[in-house]
Amino acid sequence: MNFALILLVLTVLTGVLYAVDFLKFRKLRAANAKQPLWVEWGADFFPVILIVFVLRSFLFEPFKIPSGSMIPTLLVGDFILVNKFTYGIRLPVINTKIIDINEPQRGDVMVFRCPEDPSLDYIKRVVGLPGDTIAYQNKRLSINGVAVDAEKLPDYLHTERLYYSQQFGERLGEVDHKFLNDVDAPDFIQGVADFPHRENCTYNAAGVICKVPAGHYFMMGDNRDNSRDSRAWGFVPEQNIVGKAVFIWLNFSDLGRIGAFR
Repeated sequence: MNFALILLVLTVLTGVLYAVDFLKFRKLRAANAKQPLWVEWGADFFPVILIVFVLRSFLFEPFKIPSGSMIPTLLVGDFILVNKFTYGIRLPVINTKIIDINEPQRGDVMVFRCPEDPSLDYIKRVVGLPGDTIAYQNKRLSINGVAVDAEKLPDYLHTERLYYSQQFGERLGEVDHKFLNDVDAPDFIQGVADFPHRENCTYNAAGVICKVPAGHYFMMGDNRDNSRDSRAWGFVPEQNIVGKAVFIWLNFSDLGRIGAFR
């Protein structure tokens, strides 16, 4: 379901009803006359729908985390707020950028339209910028030939399935964050798709090495052995960007997570 398109249609329809009523029919009604149903259930909703449309399309949009690919940063059931303007102002529905503001930076947690299925919104961490060479070999990350330091932390307990993953601390750009590895998961990348610019990547038993093309980004989940991401389906084009995740505003299972984000 394309909620942005539905909201746009509702905004236009209620706006037309509001304008027709305001410019013509409101003047013809007696002061104490009851509003007709098309005004009560159409035109009167226009200001509210317009506010929601503007907020959601240009400023902030809520999302719910559906999977564990970003554990331990984001958990299943987290409701997050996504900044829609930090990477530039885009037209709703067609997602075309009309005003440049900032570019994605390494370490950002970004929402984007999945390259395999643009009807789906994914959330991952920005690892590679345009022109970067990203190597993920033997479960260790290097960027442009420089290994990214990983500090071993206490193992992470997955409470929903009661097992442990190795946990590490890492710094990407200006962002400190944590990521997970599973010792029993293979080093090689499984389920690799035939994606655009596939020739920029070399796959081997240790993992993958990719050169990020211009206008694209390399994304990875923090739960690295349980995330299908750029290692498998390729690069995220700039036009697929939705926004930057900035805030956890609700989790019904753990109210203490409200406001948490790393």
